[in-house]
Amino acid sequence: MANGAQTGEMPVLDKKDLEILKLLQQNARMTIKEISEKVHLSTTPVHDRIRRLEASGVIMQYATIVNGALVKKGLMTICYVSIKQHSKNAGANFIKSILEMEEVVECLTISGEFDFMLKVVSENMDAYYNFHVNKLGELDNIANVQSVFVMGVVKQTHQLVY
Repeated sequence: MANGAQTGEMPVLDKKDLEILKLLQQNARMTIKEISEKVHLSTTPVHDRIRRLEASGVIMQYATIVNGALVKKGLMTICYVSIKQHSKNAGANFIKSILEMEEVVECLTISGEFDFMLKVVSENMDAYYNFHVNKLGELDNIANVQSVFVMGVVKQTHQLVY
């Protein structure tokens, strides 16, 4: 089976691969033994499949999902940003700056009126204001920023295989 990350090809995933991915998405701390029991394979093939999924880039990383309110990051803001110049260099400079901002937990390029959508977490409105004025507002190529404050989360998941 080709390694998609190295060859540029999409990795071929079978039913067992998808079952393993589903289980790991639900609980990344699940042991190989627990996974093997649930997908009806012995531990060695499960281990080999997980390593292949990691090597091919299907599994990008393992993460711990943290309750923002309990670590003083209870304010979530969606920032829509448009930039003045759309050259390759100007876009790369904006992205480089965003990657250095700890408050930005997601950055997406989007179509429409705005160029980027940022998900920003901060302790409170004062902290967000400081971020908006002293970090985001100081970037050279910003044309417009619209902030939308998240009042509640109805659904939040990272599961792509279901």
